Amino acid sequence: MANELPLISPDKFHDECAVFGIYGHKEAANLAYLGLYALQHRGQEASGIVSNDGEQFYVEKGQGLVADIFSQQALARLPGTMAIGHNRYSTAGGAGLKNVQPLSVNFAFGNLAVAHNGNLINATMLRSELEAYGAIFQSTSDTEVIIHLIAHSRADTLLDRVIDSLTQVRGAFSVVLMTDQGIVAARDPHGFRPLCLGRFRDAWIVASESCAFDLLDAEYVREIEPGELVVLDHQGVTSYKPFAQTKPAMCVFEYVYFARPDSRIFGGKAVYSIRKAFGRQLAQESRVEADIVIPVPDSGVPAALGYSEGSGFPFETGLIRNHYVGRTFIEPEQSIRHFGVKVKLNAVPEVLEGKRVVVVDDSLVRGTTSRKIVKMLRHAGAKEVHMRISSPPIVSPCFYGIDTPTKKELIASSHTTEEIRKYITADSLAYLSLDGMVKAAPGSPGQYCDACFTEQYPISFTRAEELQLGLFEAPR
Repeated sequence: MANELPLISPDKFHDECAVFGIYGHKEAANLAYLGLYALQHRGQEASGIVSNDGEQFYVEKGQGLVADIFSQQALARLPGTMAIGHNRYSTAGGAGLKNVQPLSVNFAFGNLAVAHNGNLINATMLRSELEAYGAIFQSTSDTEVIIHLIAHSRADTLLDRVIDSLTQVRGAFSVVLMTDQGIVAARDPHGFRPLCLGRFRDAWIVASESCAFDLLDAEYVREIEPGELVVLDHQGVTSYKPFAQTKPAMCVFEYVYFARPDSRIFGGKAVYSIRKAFGRQLAQESRVEADIVIPVPDSGVPAALGYSEGSGFPFETGLIRNHYVGRTFIEPEQSIRHFGVKVKLNAVPEVLEGKRVVVVDDSLVRGTTSRKIVKMLRHAGAKEVHMRISSPPIVSPCFYGIDTPTKKELIASSHTTEEIRKYITADSLAYLSLDGMVKAAPGSPGQYCDACFTEQYPISFTRAEELQLGLFEAPR
């Protein structure tokens, strides 16, 4: 019987989506394809591109990976000098072509397409109000709420309608919209999810992460600021600050796991160097006598390098990752133990045999994968296995654009570190402290959202919103 397993380990958080937009290039769709290819790590469920040739919009979308969806023939059906694109990771119940973005419509103000990364915590309430006024929804995506708010707005211009709609939503959004005249990109006032601005020759680009610019040989210009809205059109780039100013709350977990290591997000250094700093800080806080330091690949590599530097123990590759695991495979009989982990990771006995091993991972969610990894390392001959996690214990779900398990599924929400150590059968277990994470992260301590570690949510929830979370299709 076939079992569906995610491309990324089920014991990790999953980010929801990447956005990309380009204005002013004759091969806009081809460049959007490359940008989405670079941003594939932010969503592997589905992808879409909408282009604009000045007269009409052209749409290509599908389920699967970017390279499998956009053939040369498909890209040839996307003419025009501007385009927006989206990669998606769907949550349970949210899959299906109707939810694949960008969403596009034609209404009184012309053509409109929208791609969104985030989660609107008041989407259910807004949807109910809009339906009461006659709105008919075609998807279960909270992104469609933005479209209907724009259509129902009474503002005089399309830009004012966009601003009016985004003023009504609560939660996290990094959103890219395409109109007949240009592209609009906006980031919520807290700046939960990343969004940056780049330039490719005479064209302007917006993307979730700067790694999309690197593939195109484009210039990273700057971060789009929290609460900022930019318009890309024949006049160049025009910036607006239309939203009420509030305290930034950028997702610190982007540094831990989500963003590509070679990206620059939140206006800081490369993510790679920050992850190494987390590892060095972890070594200062929880050094243990060992012979080698190994990562859980691939996301644990920078932190393990940092731990190696901080502890003085040599870095080794004791686990090898299979990079060619598809989304679906047939699981054999139970006679093959730990198959779900072994198909992705394999231990190297020559590296591990007789060694005291520190194994570094970026996070520990349910603990199931860590437990299997520890047993795998012991089976390969490791004398001792010390698990080190380069983030604090995760005790709360996220409601700002990340697909997280429920609170009861988060092992650290109901178990002590010692209880978790016993469960995963490690000789020792230690997490990076919250103070240590803040110390190692760039910028001021108060600019990040750390709700998954603290339960201190930057946006308080109304009772209606609390009921929504878990009932409406969550992060996008």
